[in-house]
Amino acid sequence: MGKRHTICYFDTFITVSPDSAAPGAIEPPVAAKPSVAAMTFEMISEAPYAYTSDDVLFTVWADRKEIPEAEREQAREEFFAKPKACFRTSDLGKRYGWGIHSDEKGRVALYAMGSAEYKAFASGTSPFTGGPVNVKAALRATRR
Repeated sequence: MGKRHTICYFDTFITVSPDSAAPGAIEPPVAAKPSVAAMTFEMISEAPYAYTSDDVLFTVWADRKEIPEAEREQAREEFFAKPKACFRTSDLGKRYGWGIHSDEKGRVALYAMGSAEYKAFASGTSPFTGGPVNVKAALRATRR
């Protein structure tokens, strides 16, 4: 297999997009067939800091494609053989008001826009350790 691409960030906080219309953090609506944002939100919010960005992105993709567990290891290798978009493109930060923190091991958790933790992370400081955090904004919600 060729080079494996990753979308993981480390010690990084992705803020809500500067042009997001979200009035605050809201859960993505769940429809008969849940959206990528709804599935991503559910996976991360149910287990903060349990999964990396790669884990979440692949699992959501594989679940939507209904790939059997027995085939997932091979599917994951093929999936990450090509570059993928990172969480800066996620609707969680563009439409729904959620910041995404990646810890030192690349594991992710969500923080509601306006919360004390969100504000600390957005200022470049971990609210838990007081250490520095890289800050990146989610990509613009609209094209210019």
